[in-house]
Amino acid sequence: MAVEPIRLFSDPVLRGVAEVVTDFDKELRLLVKSLTATMRAGSGRAGLAAPQIGVPARVVVYDYDGKAGHLVNPRLELSQRRITADEACLSAPGLWWPLERSYMVTARGRDMFGKPVTVRALGVLARVLQHEADHLDGVLFSDHLPDDERERFLSAVT
Repeated sequence: MAVEPIRLFSDPVLRGVAEVVTDFDKELRLLVKSLTATMRAGSGRAGLAAPQIGVPARVVVYDYDGKAGHLVNPRLELSQRRITADEACLSAPGLWWPLERSYMVTARGRDMFGKPVTVRALGVLARVLQHEADHLDGVLFSDHLPDDERERFLSAVT
């Protein structure tokens, strides 16, 4: 499967809202495989969303600590408990920034065949799922930073 180039932070495609997937066909299965191959092409890559390779579809893949998979049209239920940890984005290579997120997540969606899927995640995997789901809504992790930190981040990314 082809490894696709990752769209960088300034690419407008990252600000678009991805489209709901309605066709669970061969094209979707190829997209999931391509996303997975692209995510695994480098070290330290724990998740990837379709918009990051220029495809405006509500699809994410993840692989962290022995838990790997994908979600089509994910919906997240977030816990009240929050934790701050360093976070990075493949669209802003080399930059890590402390960010507060929910510690636990229940993600519901479908697999590439349309079968319902539920993923319950803690810690880093919960962070990965939140980060990738944000990409589907055109939200970048810097959008969650306080104004002064966002300015420092944007200065570093440009």
